Amino acid sequence: MVASALPHIVVLALGGTIAGSAASATDATGYRAATTGVDDLLARVPDAARLARLTGEQFANMDSSDLTDEVLLALARRVSAIAAEPGVDGVVITHGTDTMEESAYFLNLVLTTSVPVVLTGAMRPATALSADGPMNLHAAVAVAAAASSSRQGVLVVMNDEIHSGRDVTKTSSTRVGAFGSPYGPLGVVVAGRPLYYRSVARPHTTATEFDIAAIDALPRAGIVFAHSGIDESLATVIGAAGWDIIVHAGFGNGTVANRVIAPLEAARAGGAVVVRATRTGSGHVSAAGASGDLVNGWISVDDQSPQRARILACLALTVTRDHDAIQRIFDTY
Repeated sequence: MVASALPHIVVLALGGTIAGSAASATDATGYRAATTGVDDLLARVPDAARLARLTGEQFANMDSSDLTDEVLLALARRVSAIAAEPGVDGVVITHGTDTMEESAYFLNLVLTTSVPVVLTGAMRPATALSADGPMNLHAAVAVAAAASSSRQGVLVVMNDEIHSGRDVTKTSSTRVGAFGSPYGPLGVVVAGRPLYYRSVARPHTTATEFDIAAIDALPRAGIVFAHSGIDESLATVIGAAGWDIIVHAGFGNGTVANRVIAPLEAARAGGAVVVRATRTGSGHVSAAGASGDLVNGWISVDDQSPQRARILACLALTVTRDHDAIQRIFDTY
């Protein structure tokens, strides 16, 4: 296939482990993230030129643990602009793995485009033996270049698996196969060819009520993690934080310890939105849970993880502050 006939894919680089380096080829943990640029990343995957015509752009060079809401908003705006450019057939984002799931979920809900947007990264730095970054990048380009990826929503490609930005989460601190979805991947990449086996039923991209063009800023939000021994001193922490949204990552079915209910209810009475989630990692949180949120006006998640619940609550508050409307948003997305 001649170069002009290949799909045009823009690779937007944010840094992360995929662009990291260490002093030793056997050091896969004591490295520095974000030490090389997009040109170096593309140079490591020369065969990707057979799949697409690639354009590289350095958006940022950072460890994704330093990602802020302001950077996330800027990223979404830039991806939206790139996807709208004539002749662009897909976007690949190289991203640190620590917060990749949050960026993917956010983009999945605010990008009003059917152009494939694919995030990828690495668990080992570029200098490591058997570095996984080049293969992940090659697979991400293959997915972004495939017509079958259109209208699948924002995707994450890691370790030859194609995951939805709605579901994917990092499940291991160091393993190469560190990403998974509670309902399984949408498909796989085999010999540079994406194969899909399911689609996501929940609304995304062009089907959501959120649009990055209409969002100037996000409300302040934080997560409180339940643990045995937590006490009333939480009230001091919450009061000092001044969050607009508090996500409580509770026990089991979103259970909130009795001694924690009062501080959270005080924050809600002061104007904060309180969201019940679960720290278990998966599963639906019942609306009539142990905290009695149907009575006290809290929101309960469907199956959104605490970190996704934070993102979704922030987006919800950009369109409404009505309790029932926010609950509907959690039940929908």
